[in-house]
Amino acid sequence: MTDLDWQRETLLEILIRIFCDKLTEVVRRGMPRRYTLHDDDLPTLRGSLDIPRQFTRHIANPGRLACRYDELSEDTALNRIMKATIAHLAGMSRNATNVQRLRELGFVYAEVAEVQIPALRWDDVVIDRTNSAWQELFGMAQLFLRNRYQTTSVGSGQGSALLFEMNALFEEYIGRLVTRALAGSEFRVTLQGGRLYCLTSVDDERAVFQTKPDILIWRAGLVAHVIDTKWKRISDRIDDPKQGVSQADVYQMMAYAHLYKAPRLTLLYPHHAGLGDEEGIRARFRVTGQETLLETASFDISTGADQVDRIRGRILTRIEEMSLEPP
Repeated sequence: MTDLDWQRETLLEILIRIFCDKLTEVVRRGMPRRYTLHDDDLPTLRGSLDIPRQFTRHIANPGRLACRYDELSEDTALNRIMKATIAHLAGMSRNATNVQRLRELGFVYAEVAEVQIPALRWDDVVIDRTNSAWQELFGMAQLFLRNRYQTTSVGSGQGSALLFEMNALFEEYIGRLVTRALAGSEFRVTLQGGRLYCLTSVDDERAVFQTKPDILIWRAGLVAHVIDTKWKRISDRIDDPKQGVSQADVYQMMAYAHLYKAPRLTLLYPHHAGLGDEEGIRARFRVTGQETLLETASFDISTGADQVDRIRGRILTRIEEMSLEPP
């Protein structure tokens, strides 16, 4: 599943919303129907005449005919399961939008028989090429109605996978830690700020190629430090003098140095066992012909202990000294 959003609700509410989205989409294309056999006593013949029943039940009332006929109906095992899932989720959801959408879907299934969850006939559902669009919804219904709760480990069951964009998540995580670490100081932190342009068109003076540094640390109205987070695996200096840092990342930081006039730049990566036990500054470089420093650093997100103190002492090291320098 794609088209993900920032999480402002519980995982259950997210799954309910996904279920509503998918159910609404397939219902718009038509609900699954099938022919079901009906036995009914009618004033006119429909289908075929059930002769044994006609001459036993209606022998004295020839005005009624014992009919057997097939009727295309939406009252199928699959639709009963969907209706039961809608009712089940409506009782669980605490999100107003989800509850409203479930109520609307309930109206769509008004003509489908209401069956209690233990009496649902799961084995009667056959998913084939004619109704393959319902495969995922059928699986989600089983998770909800059978109270199956997924884990994050690999298994044999079919479930819903949630994918998180780790570049954005790592950036947001580090940004919040830096903001907390510098709270109450003379430094101000902006995330995805700056937004200066690299180039200006000669023809019409239009600015192009906007920059958005992940973290800008300001002092007295000037940028003192630029931190750009990268969800990439770097190597130890022994293995690679460049530590696996890409040339494109360095070029990006050079542009930041030029545009924001920052004396200090940091490329921050997630720490891993291959880098040893200590997180923090991995290497420091001076930009050729300038006093600007470019650092590579790593931060261990596998532990939540002393996060703010660690980011202050190992990534923002000597930042207090910078505050004593004239802008």
